[in-house]
Amino acid sequence: MDRRDFIKDMALGSLLLKLAPGLIAQNPGKPDLAFVQGNSPAAITKEAIALLGGLNRFVAKGDVVMVKPNIGWDRTPEMAACTNPEIIKTLVEMSLAAGAKKVVVMDNTTNQAQRCYIRSGIQEAAKAAGADVPFVNPRRVKKMAIKGEWLKEWEVIQDFVEVDKIINVPIVKHHSLCRATLGMKNWLGAIGGSRNQLHQKLDQAMIDLAAFFKPTLTVLDAYRILVRNGPQGGRPSDTKLLKTVVAGVDYVAVDAMGASFLEIPPQELPYLRLGKEKGLGEFQLEKLRIEKRTV
Repeated sequence: MDRRDFIKDMALGSLLLKLAPGLIAQNPGKPDLAFVQGNSPAAITKEAIALLGGLNRFVAKGDVVMVKPNIGWDRTPEMAACTNPEIIKTLVEMSLAAGAKKVVVMDNTTNQAQRCYIRSGIQEAAKAAGADVPFVNPRRVKKMAIKGEWLKEWEVIQDFVEVDKIINVPIVKHHSLCRATLGMKNWLGAIGGSRNQLHQKLDQAMIDLAAFFKPTLTVLDAYRILVRNGPQGGRPSDTKLLKTVVAGVDYVAVDAMGASFLEIPPQELPYLRLGKEKGLGEFQLEKLRIEKRTV
């Protein structure tokens, strides 16, 4: 695909191309990021995983897999405050088809958990696909050594450390405090404790948590994104329909792409620079191999 075709194809691409001209290309081997657009959340998720080599590359027979969405808010999918339930359902189905023994879907919500799980549509979708969808059990939240540069220890939900693989599935959202909430901020839903205290050094906390949880794969939901009044929004006018999924092993790169959807140059987010400095990934999109498909 040449640059002219990409510009024609991509309704949201003007800023992205400005940040990294010519970054989309057909490359031999596996791309750093898979970038897929289409009308069906399920179809674009499947295609993104296929471009990375298929889910069997990431999930082995007998694995216990955690699929980690953002279910933080008592909002319907149309409000784009939580991960798209069809994307979660698809990843559960694909994990089981790849041989996973068990798939768990859970999050430490901000609003009341029962309401969030139901209103988001994620509980019903994940259960229909065959996943366990538990609420956080306070008795299974234990202090653990994070061994981060800033975050030395914290209360961690044990379900997240007792699985074999974690697939992080954040949604692209504006955030009133830190400008964007993407993949690395999604880890605040895997811990307990007084999470608001982490906002003292949120950029460093996100990096420390991401390095601790070590996701096998990040699948970024940009089907409908929240562009204002985040992180919970509340009006359809706060959202933008992009019909896009981005997937990759490099979670710094995935977040960099997500930032561009919010018209934020990735270099303006301190945690992405920190991630690169620590060798966790690449935020400069022009250095990445990104393969695009429309399905």
